[in-house]
Amino acid sequence: MREIHDSAEATLPVPPTDLFAAITRIECLPDWNTAIERVIEQPTALKPGASWTVEMHPARLMRWRSVSTVQLLDEEGLRFGYRTVNADGNPSHALWEWSVQPANGGASVRVRWDVFLETLDRQLLAGPIRRRQLRREVAASLGRLGSFASR
Repeated sequence: MREIHDSAEATLPVPPTDLFAAITRIECLPDWNTAIERVIEQPTALKPGASWTVEMHPARLMRWRSVSTVQLLDEEGLRFGYRTVNADGNPSHALWEWSVQPANGGASVRVRWDVFLETLDRQLLAGPIRRRQLRREVAASLGRLGSFASR
């Protein structure tokens, strides 16, 4: 497996701008993203080129540090995209894009992830494991995101 392409969406009872604000509050990622244990470093301002580092601990199995860099921040269009790499220097990476739209008195959120597995260990072992984990993690995170954003 060299690539993973997937997406998930949910309709949440939260105003679109509040939902987008919750998604882009880097310091609060562990409050709703089930795979992130803590934010280690964050930018002073979120803008293209800004980066942050988190400690991942999905399914409480193993830990690693992940570095993300903003590629897209469209506050009017409610779109947010970033590139994520493992802090160990592995060239494998993921592209994430979030989009929020008004829906049924709340908001519809869609997240897409495209993972590019560049090394044999990621292609044969880590990639297939993460593909399954990501579907579960993202679904759980979307549920928690709605609760977090409505506070």
